[in-house]
Amino acid sequence: MLKRMFKLRSFVNDIPLNYKFFLIFFVGVLLPILVINLLVMDRMSTLIKAREEQNLEISLERARKDIHDFIDGGVAVSHALSTDKTLYEMLDREYKNQLDFYDTFDEQLRNRVTSYIPVNNQIQRIGIYTDNATIVNGGNYHIVNDDVLKSDWYRLWKTSQNPVFVAAYRAMEANNTASTVPYLSVIEKMDYYDSYNKHEKLLRIDIDLNKIYDVIVREKDYLNLYLVNENNQIIMSADSGYQRGKTGGYPVFQLKEDDRQQDVHTVAIGTARYVKGWRLVGITQGVRISKAMTEMRLYIGAVAAFVALFATTFIFIMLRSYNYRVKRLSRHMQKVTNEKFDLIQIAEGRDEIGGLIQNFNGMTARIKFLINNVYKLEIQKKDLEMERVRAEINFLQSQMTPHFLFNTLNAILVVCTKNNYTDVTDIIKSLSKLLRRLLSWKEDVVSLEEEMMFIEMYLKIEKFRFRDKFDYRFDIDEEVLRYKIPKMSIQPLVENACKHGIQAIDGVGMVKVSAFVIDGRLRVNISDNGRGMESAKLKEILLSVRTEDSSSGISIGIRNVYRRLELYYNDQVRFDIVSSPNQGTTVFFEIPVRILEQAV
Repeated sequence: MLKRMFKLRSFVNDIPLNYKFFLIFFVGVLLPILVINLLVMDRMSTLIKAREEQNLEISLERARKDIHDFIDGGVAVSHALSTDKTLYEMLDREYKNQLDFYDTFDEQLRNRVTSYIPVNNQIQRIGIYTDNATIVNGGNYHIVNDDVLKSDWYRLWKTSQNPVFVAAYRAMEANNTASTVPYLSVIEKMDYYDSYNKHEKLLRIDIDLNKIYDVIVREKDYLNLYLVNENNQIIMSADSGYQRGKTGGYPVFQLKEDDRQQDVHTVAIGTARYVKGWRLVGITQGVRISKAMTEMRLYIGAVAAFVALFATTFIFIMLRSYNYRVKRLSRHMQKVTNEKFDLIQIAEGRDEIGGLIQNFNGMTARIKFLINNVYKLEIQKKDLEMERVRAEINFLQSQMTPHFLFNTLNAILVVCTKNNYTDVTDIIKSLSKLLRRLLSWKEDVVSLEEEMMFIEMYLKIEKFRFRDKFDYRFDIDEEVLRYKIPKMSIQPLVENACKHGIQAIDGVGMVKVSAFVIDGRLRVNISDNGRGMESAKLKEILLSVRTEDSSSGISIGIRNVYRRLELYYNDQVRFDIVSSPNQGTTVFFEIPVRILEQAV
């Protein structure tokens, strides 16, 4: 046994790779395709027949239910009207003249019948017939005259023994006596109340044949349907429709010679007495089965193609695994000769080639480790030491600069205090507080009160610069000071007003900062009485503020404020600039108070 296995292994090892892969392709692709075609074809044929039979039953039942619902809906409306006591009373009343009837018609009868039609869209019309000669014939109310007594529907109802009768008949068209119109009607005698039997009353509800025809045509892909009445007459079919314009009776249902070879399915429309004998006959379409078989062959072909593609891909992966790894190993061995000890970063596998790659990576890693220990590791340590010293120096310098600035300001402040330079003393105090606040202001969101204190220090410095040519004013509601907003949201706008608004005017410049709540929104206004700007310039600034393009360099401070507000509040913030030449400029933004309340 062992000798046979050894001989088989030797035989397999002696086969060239090309022949091996050809055998893999034949056994892994062609043979499975043949087996799949033989086994699946028979199984799929059985499944398709069973599925098509089920689809036919579903189609027939779906059409039967819809047609039954149409007729049953008409019967339900018939029952509702036949139990309407007020309708009985109005139809039994003797009217003095036409005017007396029209008064009653307007008050009681006009919408009593027609109100059912919008809810039951399968109903085409509703007619009530009575032998009360005092009513006015027309609309939904008719007198039983000779024409009615001679009509087919009345004759069919008279011969019926059912209290509710479903009749299929033809009647002459009103404008063309040579042509007929088919009808399907629910007829019921109105005798529910014995006290209102003075006049005979008859109710006729016409079903819209278009609705039933749509149902029959809808199922044409599955079955050729015939609606047959209790007299075995074809009332409607997908081929002939409902035979509008024809004269004579309905044709009798008989199977054609071609139809006898097809499956015939028959189902009763319902179990109620008024549809007893009515049935729906469905004849299968032969093309449906052939179409299903074609689809099956396409499916099996797709499966076979997938199997072939899968096997071909498998063979390609096997070849690539062999060829790709050998080439990578050869390239990295060449790099070793050039003192590049790179590892082979691939999944090496567990076969012989994988073993070679593992041994090569181990050898390369050991050589690289020895070189790093002897030479490169020392250089890296020196570089790291230099970086550490450089970082410490930068840290000491970053601490020294602000302390030096504060110490210098304090020295100037002492000198100014000794010499009684009051203005200079105040402005240095404000500048010192402002710088200290900038360096220690780590919070991203601050209260409006803190923001206003910062702005006041900034404006004191500007007041010192411009002296009598500049003034400022605050108008802040106390209730809004607790709300928190992004820091530095107002200062750039104030700075912009001082820089561009009031420097170019001859009189006293005024900057006003106000904050208040209006219509559920916190509104912050920064206005000046400067020279303002033209509408074209204003549009340019607004466009620059609301776009991402900052290459123009226009209003960078305003754009930054707008971007930060948009970042915090998305599309909830309102931001705008109002300006006119020589009328000053107002910049304002509004934030919903409900958002600010959540952050308090």
